Amino acid sequence: MTDTRRHDPTTVWTVPDAFRRIYSHAVEIPADTRLLLVSGQIGIAPDGTLRSGFADQCAQAIANVEALLAEAGLHVTDIVKATYYLTRATDLPLLTALREQRWSSSTPPAVTTLVVAALARPELLVEIEVMAAAQR
Repeated sequence: MTDTRRHDPTTVWTVPDAFRRIYSHAVEIPADTRLLLVSGQIGIAPDGTLRSGFADQCAQAIANVEALLAEAGLHVTDIVKATYYLTRATDLPLLTALREQRWSSSTPPAVTTLVVAALARPELLVEIEVMAAAQR
């Protein structure tokens, strides 16, 4: 989204170089903007099968988000807020790597990453929800 404004002021901690293409402290969305709120996506493929392991579940959740964006005529660069829920802190480096591979941008979204005790089903390892915005 070209009209959004990122806020990373010097009065807040400096975003490390390694995260500057995948994280912004805040994103401002102008008035008269289309918003798409994507429910938490998990590692279930279109045929209903759950992917095994964190990497495969995360890749499928990302693909599901991308499919929903495409359905609405949007792109990953339109993501203005992403929330990641993981059940294991040890998967954080892999999540970062997958985000850099798939969603790295010169205009990264605001991000929240949480490690939680569990998701809706015990075998789920990751859930991703996003908000995307685009000009009307």
